[in-house]
Amino acid sequence: MTPDTTERRSGVSPWRVMGQRPTLSSYLRQLWRRRHFITAEARAKAFSGNRDMLLGNLWLIGVPILQGLAYYLIFGLILRTSRGIENFTGFLLVGIFLFRFTMASLQQGIVVMSQNRGMTSAFSFPRAAVPLSVLLRETLSMLPVLATLVLLLLTVPPGTQVTWTWALFPLVFGLQVLFNTGIIMYTARLGSALPDLRHVVAFVGRMWFYMSGVFFSLDRFVSEGVWLSVLQANPLYMVLDMSRDLLLYDTVPDTSSWLFLSLWAVITPLLGFWYFWQGEETYGQH
Repeated sequence: MTPDTTERRSGVSPWRVMGQRPTLSSYLRQLWRRRHFITAEARAKAFSGNRDMLLGNLWLIGVPILQGLAYYLIFGLILRTSRGIENFTGFLLVGIFLFRFTMASLQQGIVVMSQNRGMTSAFSFPRAAVPLSVLLRETLSMLPVLATLVLLLLTVPPGTQVTWTWALFPLVFGLQVLFNTGIIMYTARLGSALPDLRHVVAFVGRMWFYMSGVFFSLDRFVSEGVWLSVLQANPLYMVLDMSRDLLLYDTVPDTSSWLFLSLWAVITPLLGFWYFWQGEETYGQH
């Protein structure tokens, strides 16, 4: 199914000029009319990435589990970054599973427009439908991953208990989804204009990984000063820290954490969407 097929079925006329940028209000209306296409595209591809492999979609959960085991052996047992961290196993699992979600948006965003250049060149539709479909696909793919994370937190020693604070975790995950929306909109335009950036993504992701405290506590190495404030302002650090409080330590994050993460989750997608829309007429022309 193509965007034009959706248009004909819904009675929406295609744009008169291919690649012409409409007004923002018109763009949003056009995008809303294609919501069924976005959803159908995402659902069709959500679990198809590993279909040619022997274990299929089991790799959705297998990869983060293997990563967790490797990091536990290296950093937990050998380098002893686990010292001073209560339930280091759960701490590490939360970090790896949730960090991978945002990294997937970063990696997919940088290549999404080039991978769909044939469609954006042939059909007239709001180009934001492409990265938004990828975002929804990655979010749907996270559902079995989150279910596996919950199972591991409950069963892998030392384990944890379900408490009422778990009910707040979907709010944190929802804020992460909004933040990822901004990330994928930014990188979609950047990757379309500068395809070579795909080679930089791994480096950026690795730096972000270490700055987010995935397998160690930040205050163990940076106890005070400007650098600690900078690292703690990292939105992914906030997501991991708040999720650990809720899922592992039966603690409600303080108000400032909710406020700052909410700001990231609102400002990033708004600016990202505006930035992507500004380049609307350039997609599919390279």
